[in-house]
Amino acid sequence: MIQRILVTGGAGFLGSHLCERLVEQGHDVICLDNFFTSQKSNVVHLLSKPNFELIRHDVTLPIHLEVDQIYNLACPAAPGHYQYNPIKTIKTSVMGSINLLGMAKRCGAKVLQASTSEVYGDPEVHPQTEDYRGSVNPIGIRACYDEGKRVAETIFMDYHRANKVDIRIVRIFNTYGPRMHPYDGRVVSNFIRQTLAGEDLTIFGDGSQTRSFCYRDDLVNAIIAMMNNEDGFIGPVNIGNPDEFTIRQLAEKVIELCGKNNKLVTRPLPSDDPTRRRPDITLAKEKLGWQPKVKLDEGLQHTIDWFKSIDLTDYRPPTPNYL
Repeated sequence: MIQRILVTGGAGFLGSHLCERLVEQGHDVICLDNFFTSQKSNVVHLLSKPNFELIRHDVTLPIHLEVDQIYNLACPAAPGHYQYNPIKTIKTSVMGSINLLGMAKRCGAKVLQASTSEVYGDPEVHPQTEDYRGSVNPIGIRACYDEGKRVAETIFMDYHRANKVDIRIVRIFNTYGPRMHPYDGRVVSNFIRQTLAGEDLTIFGDGSQTRSFCYRDDLVNAIIAMMNNEDGFIGPVNIGNPDEFTIRQLAEKVIELCGKNNKLVTRPLPSDDPTRRRPDITLAKEKLGWQPKVKLDEGLQHTIDWFKSIDLTDYRPPTPNYL
């Protein structure tokens, strides 16, 4: 059935791929974005489609639309971006959620919250399961994002319990792929950009901290499956790839796949940076029949090929804090 679908943050890295997939499926898609960290070029190829509409708007301000589904992906997700304006970051998570849940209540729409593995903080449980409550520093430099997303989950659950709003919550672990902003400060984009430029690769700490990297196609498959599951499963559910790599291993893979011979340099580990991060996806397998299919080497090669195809001068560093 054709749906009227709103995607907030729809011109961002993941949002643009989600919009693209939904347009291809024939849905009427409204992409809403304030372009703080995103690029209009991510969705320019969709502007000629009769079932796609682009609106420049900030979710911290109310907006009235008639829709059947809402995917809330609006929020800067890279540390350099969300720490650049921490107050705006937490407003985006909290006030944005309130505005979109109010719309969902009025329209009778189903609404999905793109939460994050950052709700687990620097985890004391490994791998992380959905019943783990996290270890987050509420006054640290990452709290504007971590706690903002935690409060957003609270608001979603309260609207569901108090107002019967049909919600979905996904906790997204590290995701990568084509259309990542080259200057977003995330480890995959940093390493690829530095390697292709012949620069030293910057590793924070000794590189022994671990992450699990999910390719963008797998992620989009998961959140669409979560939105459309028919058994009333609202989550939260972990979405990510359970294959775990150290940051040093990732750097070495990028160098190898690029055919380069860059050096690695170390810098002090940022405050509250998690030491280990890997999702337990048992619930996603059970409830959604989902698990990632793209291995890291394959996904990195697709991403590297995309980085080689773009002109970096088309992408402004969105904040002065990129590395």
